[in-house]
Amino acid sequence: MTDDVSRNERIKEASDYLRGTLAEGLAEEITGAIVEDDQQLVKFHGMYLQDDRDLRPERTRKKMEKAFAFMIRVRVPGGVLSPAQWLALDQVARDYGNHTMRLTTRQTVQLHGIIKSNLKATLKEIDAALLNSIAACGDVNRNVMCGANPEQGPAHAAALELARKVSDHLTPQTPAYREIWLDGERIAGGEDNVVEPIYGKTYLPRKFKIVAAVPPSNDVDVFAHDLGFIAVLDDKGGVTGWNVTVGGGMGMTHGEEDTYPRTADLMGFCATKDAVAIAEAVVTVQRDWGDRLNRKHARLKYTIEDRGLDFFRAEVVRRAKVVVEPAKPFKFTSTGDRYGWSQAADGRSHLTLFVQNGRLFDHASAKQLSALRQIAQSHDGNFRITPNQNLIVANIPIERQTEIHWIAKEAGLLAPWSGLRRNSMACVALPTCGLALAESERYLPDLMTALDESLAAHGLSSDDIVIRMTGCPNGCARPYLAEIGLVGKGPGRYNLYLGAAFDGSRLSKLYAEDFDHNAIVAALDSVFAAYAAERQKGERFGDFTIRTGLVAATGNGRDFHANVGKQAGRAAR
Repeated sequence: MTDDVSRNERIKEASDYLRGTLAEGLAEEITGAIVEDDQQLVKFHGMYLQDDRDLRPERTRKKMEKAFAFMIRVRVPGGVLSPAQWLALDQVARDYGNHTMRLTTRQTVQLHGIIKSNLKATLKEIDAALLNSIAACGDVNRNVMCGANPEQGPAHAAALELARKVSDHLTPQTPAYREIWLDGERIAGGEDNVVEPIYGKTYLPRKFKIVAAVPPSNDVDVFAHDLGFIAVLDDKGGVTGWNVTVGGGMGMTHGEEDTYPRTADLMGFCATKDAVAIAEAVVTVQRDWGDRLNRKHARLKYTIEDRGLDFFRAEVVRRAKVVVEPAKPFKFTSTGDRYGWSQAADGRSHLTLFVQNGRLFDHASAKQLSALRQIAQSHDGNFRITPNQNLIVANIPIERQTEIHWIAKEAGLLAPWSGLRRNSMACVALPTCGLALAESERYLPDLMTALDESLAAHGLSSDDIVIRMTGCPNGCARPYLAEIGLVGKGPGRYNLYLGAAFDGSRLSKLYAEDFDHNAIVAALDSVFAAYAAERQKGERFGDFTIRTGLVAATGNGRDFHANVGKQAGRAAR
């Protein structure tokens, strides 16, 4: 390895296939943390070391260690869990976590507040439910998502099957996970036999994300990901093959214009039998061509920007040894979830629930975890986590529909009247995310209450408008593909983005910079008033902001920072 690679590359190379000194660190009882290098390696095992930033000042004054705990992210390809698996994760959250389950924008579950001494017990219980957390984080392919609507029948089944096959094929082969967390035996002298046939010793330059979408729903935000498969449907709703997208990604850094979000390019069409080979080839090209010197420039989106799509496609085809045809026609109409009841052909039904920002817990007015536990204890269908942080109780028999409806209603899990709230997402941010510059999950509900008042005054309460918030510019809740995007700049201050497409095909544009709560509400009230008075028939909010010149339409990649909105750069004080 050369001398000029990033520090993370050296950590991976020296880790002995992701072992590091994690086993030794778990046995160290004097601290709730692990050493710095292992904090990077533990991500590959599906967890982050965090601390409660709300408690930092007091603990610092008292000369106490930070309130360390781990977040575990479960690997759930396609987001589908059996009732038994749901109950197992619910039990873990109550026994070892902070009594909450958080549904994520990657269609899985995060468990927060797990202290170091409980990690092995937690992961053993997860393993007993036939689940794991390997590669849910880190410089590898992460949880593979797929369209969540089971009403789409054969197409959804095909997307779920593809998600699972790709996930299995790209799962790291190192035995380190089982050795460290599940007391698996390490074979003496067997170290030389450990091989990562796809990843190699240093894995990928950065994280990698894959999705499968089923038109007309773009609930997975296919253009936000490194690799995407878009189902091409026949007249009967079956899948004839997949359009392949490459080079999407949301993260950037404030003030650094050589970093930017990017929507993926259409690379072509492939047969279903070739999709896994295409996935491996895309991953290995990025493994070999991705930037290992500068982690801010290490995602696939920059590889394609630098090398060009045609050059990249040719290399993928050469490695996969398959035919990639020109892309087939398709159409998306939305990125949101289909709330409420939908009927399946076999007489069963599916109920899509609303989970605000993905956080499930029991509080005074709504016992959400208890309600879902009650449903799971006698449900013979399954649970499907959506890419929008919501939950589908799927395959409900007719005789149980009324009962489940009322359980969900009593727990406040039915969709709200507000079109804005129905289409909202937020990342975790404070107090646990170490990257957060501002609040997100804890603040967005209050902001939406203020914005709902404004929308009601303009007769727009039921209009579906996509709003997303993150506490930093890394983009975990995909704010740059929201019609209204809010990105944390500092405590209580946000950059405001407008103009993304309702179907997730176009990035937004910076409209106003460094706004506080009052400035956000005032600015959006003005835009809502204009939208109510001047919109054309069927015109979406994001399209309106572009047509009227509030922001310029964003091209892609480097164009994201060009021609910013009228108010951008004028901070509200």
